[in-house]
Amino acid sequence: MLELLAPDTGSETVWDKLLGRPLMIAGIVVVALLARWLVHRAIRKVTTMMEQRSAERDSSGGRATRVIRQAAGLDNERRKQRAATVGSLLRSITTVVIFTIAALTIMAELGVPLAPLLASAGVGGVALGFGAQSLVKDFLSGIFMIMEDQYGVGDVIDTGEAIGTVEEVTLRVTRLRDASGVVWYVRNGEIIRIGNRSQGWSVALIDIPIAYDQSVERALGVLRTVTAAIDDDEPWKNVLLAEPEVAGVESVAGGVVTLRIIAKTAPGEQYALSRELRERAKVALDGAGIRGPALPPYSAGAGI
Repeated sequence: MLELLAPDTGSETVWDKLLGRPLMIAGIVVVALLARWLVHRAIRKVTTMMEQRSAERDSSGGRATRVIRQAAGLDNERRKQRAATVGSLLRSITTVVIFTIAALTIMAELGVPLAPLLASAGVGGVALGFGAQSLVKDFLSGIFMIMEDQYGVGDVIDTGEAIGTVEEVTLRVTRLRDASGVVWYVRNGEIIRIGNRSQGWSVALIDIPIAYDQSVERALGVLRTVTAAIDDDEPWKNVLLAEPEVAGVESVAGGVVTLRIIAKTAPGEQYALSRELRERAKVALDGAGIRGPALPPYSAGAGI
C-alpha cells in the first residue's frame, strides 16, 4: 500500500526511508504479538475443556470407578497439574516459533540476506543434532510421557533399571526413590518400558491355612463374615473396589487345608489390606474354635 501511495521515482524515497520500513517492521511485531495472544488463548481454552470433560467423567460411575480414579492420581488436582504442564509447554513452543518467524521476516525487510544465514543455521543444527541427539531424545520422551500421563509424582513405577516412588518428573530425567531410600535419576530417553503400579487396581491374595480335620464349610462361613465386616468398616471400604471374595479351598497338602480370599483394592493398598484380613481371620477362626495346622514336633537335637 505504501509503494502505491509513494511516487514512482525509480529509487527509495524519503517517505520509504522514514516511515515505510519502520511501519512495516512495527506491523510485523504487532501481528506476531496478536498471533501469540490468539494461540495462547486457544491453548488455554483447550486445556480448560480437557479438565471439564474429565470432571464430567469423574462424576459418573460407581464405587469402583471413584476409588480407582482417586487412587490412580486421576483426581482433580493431578488433572489440573498435568493440563497446566502441557499448556505451558505448548505456549513456550508456539512463542518460540512465532517470534522466530517474525525475526526472520524483519531481517528480510531490512535487507539482510537470509540464504547464507539459513544455510549456516542448517549446518549448525545438523551438527548440534548429532552431538546432542541423546539430549533431544530425552526431551522428546519427557514431552510424550507428560502428555500421555504415563506416570506422575507419587506413583510407584518399574523402569526396568529401578523400582521406586516418583519424586520428580522433568523433561529430561525422572527421579525415583526405591524401598531402600536410594534416589535414582533415570533419563527419559533411556526408559524403554514403564510398569506403573499406581494406576488401575491391585489384587490382594490372602491364604488362610487350617488343620485338615477341621470343617471347611464352617471356616468358609467365618471368613465370609470377616470379609463382609471389613467391607463396611473405615478406612477399608474406601480402598476396596468390592467386597472381598472367599474363593474357597486353594490347596490340600501335608495335613493343611489352605483357604483363599481375593480382594480387589486401590493400587498400593493390597499389602495393608492383606495384613488386616489375616489378623481378623485369625481372631475369628480362634473364636469359632477352628484350629490351624499342627506344628511340627520339636526335637532337641534339631538345632545341633
